[in-house]
Amino acid sequence: MRNFKNYLQENGYKIFYTQLEDENNRGSFDGELLKFYQQLKPQKIILTEPSEYRVLKLFNDFQEKNNVVLEIRNDERFICSHHEFAEFAKDKKTLLLENFYHQIRKKTKILMEELPKKPKAKSSSAPELKPVGGKWNYDKENRQTMPAEIIPPKILKLKTSKITLEVIEMVKKKFPNNFGDTDNFNYATSAFEANLHFEDFIKNRLKNFGNYQDAMRQDVDFGFHSIISAYINIGLLDVLTCAKKVEEEYFKGNCDLASAEGFIRQIIGWREYIRGIYWFFMPKYRDLNYFDHQRKLPDFYWDENKTKMNCLKIAVQQTRQNAYSHHIQRLMITGNFALLAEINPDAIDEWYLGVYADAFEWVEMPNTRGMAIYADGGIVASKPYCSSGNYINKMSNFCKNCYYDVKKATNENSLVKNACPFNFLYWNFLIKNEKLLKNNARLFYPYANLKRKSPEEILAIKKSAQEFFNEIKI
Repeated sequence: MRNFKNYLQENGYKIFYTQLEDENNRGSFDGELLKFYQQLKPQKIILTEPSEYRVLKLFNDFQEKNNVVLEIRNDERFICSHHEFAEFAKDKKTLLLENFYHQIRKKTKILMEELPKKPKAKSSSAPELKPVGGKWNYDKENRQTMPAEIIPPKILKLKTSKITLEVIEMVKKKFPNNFGDTDNFNYATSAFEANLHFEDFIKNRLKNFGNYQDAMRQDVDFGFHSIISAYINIGLLDVLTCAKKVEEEYFKGNCDLASAEGFIRQIIGWREYIRGIYWFFMPKYRDLNYFDHQRKLPDFYWDENKTKMNCLKIAVQQTRQNAYSHHIQRLMITGNFALLAEINPDAIDEWYLGVYADAFEWVEMPNTRGMAIYADGGIVASKPYCSSGNYINKMSNFCKNCYYDVKKATNENSLVKNACPFNFLYWNFLIKNEKLLKNNARLFYPYANLKRKSPEEILAIKKSAQEFFNEIKI
């Protein structure tokens, strides 16, 4: 914000800007807007469309209360407008990402090619399009584990500016006890710097992005990811420009189709879809709690040293140090645990919104309340994305250095209570929610396996889960 203010002033714009620590800071959007409205007395106020429902309501209330004309313009950081998504969503029982993704690909023509025109087709008719390579989605090729001999390149180190140093000192002074760590700050604070980070990704990590985008490793923070989600969310990078650049790299032969499509699907497919879900279902979406989960968030989400679960310890540690962890860590470690441990969705929303650099409510809430913890009952995900410790062991090296035994199912008849909590919590979750989930076709095999368990095994699962909840005091 401070860099942008300086940029605008250098280009002749008259700027009124309130810094966080200014004495006259009223501490809210509408408070600041009222201050400048009373000072400047404009005929109308032009705003970019807010990205959060609460803020849009706040501005609409401001307009009505103060009898002022507000002109709210579309947010150009997105490809799909609210109206377009509503048109896509109307009359549909399920809002599948894949169908929406096809629509966006056709609209942008990214990774698309024209089909030969049929002999009888009119010359003026729009050409039919098909996906490059013949397939829309290469997700199944994006799930490799990362061998120990693969060493991802380090993220480009940016020079810390005077403004950044000043803000870091202000943060340390104003928020000394908050979760987080300013020592490793290496995010871009200008469009120029953000582009440097993106070009570094293109040059050094894109070619391996597809293979290892789901992989987790204890000694790897960023892997082959781009780390640009925060930049496109705040507008330092343009999403279409980034997508077209990756498409260009594919056509140049600098990356395979699985890497290019996987990246493009994330930023023009999933990102746009999640935003559409948020605005289409708000404000009711924020209150959805399909399983009626009510437990509080465990303390180790704020202090990784308070858990013996190595996967959670690493995920929380990386989050604290970098304000970042990639999508599989968020989904299958912190999110998976929150679902299985029956954590209240409000507490989950608060945590994810508070700890990640790329978190805005429009992207955080449907990803967590919808994808990670299934609190929306299936609007986003076709099934709960839960797993036992087996998945974590398969996709990471976390389990090798863990106190808990990933091969152990329960703590029954054991002197050492070191069964992996993900194992008994997974089955405990399926047992408790069988009425809600047993008819889900994608859970046929888990429930078939559950039926094979003896009454003694079921009892051991329930007992291990309750003992664990008592131990972590939730």
